[in-house]
Amino acid sequence: MIKIIQVGNPILRDTAKDVPLNEISSIKIKKILDKMSKILGGEKDGIALAAPQIGAPLRIFIVSGKIFNFKKDDDENTVSAFPAAFSNLIFINPTIIKLSKNSEGSEEGCLSMYGKYGIVNRAKKMTIRAYDENGKIFERGASGLLAKIFQHEIDHLNGILFIDKAKKIYDAK
Repeated sequence: MIKIIQVGNPILRDTAKDVPLNEISSIKIKKILDKMSKILGGEKDGIALAAPQIGAPLRIFIVSGKIFNFKKDDDENTVSAFPAAFSNLIFINPTIIKLSKNSEGSEEGCLSMYGKYGIVNRAKKMTIRAYDENGKIFERGASGLLAKIFQHEIDHLNGILFIDKAKKIYDAK
């Protein structure tokens, strides 16, 4: 089984390479996407994964469909699950199109740094352009948690870790 690469491995600090457009729907890329989905699906706390985290230095990330299975309760401080099934979102060669000027700090963790958390300031809203697994280009806007996930994963593709931006880093309680 493939393990998630941990901080200290130089691949996490390299800038990932674009996937050539004629290779997006190739068997090689499909295998990488399959590995990423399986690994992410096996992680209890993971909600997204970048290809460099499994040793593939390519500009690919996926977001688990399980993030859409949660909603904030009325008091805005608790999150509860509701039954729904959503597919993983796949982003190949993502580019940030727009970032809002408004930002906020919130807690982040990373599958490449088990047990470490920090407060990271991120734009509240954003839009990205990417290719899907079939090579079709699309744009997707996001706000809140999804916008923060997009920014975290694109940072991974640029060799940046959340600990580089965190105001405060601490161990899980």
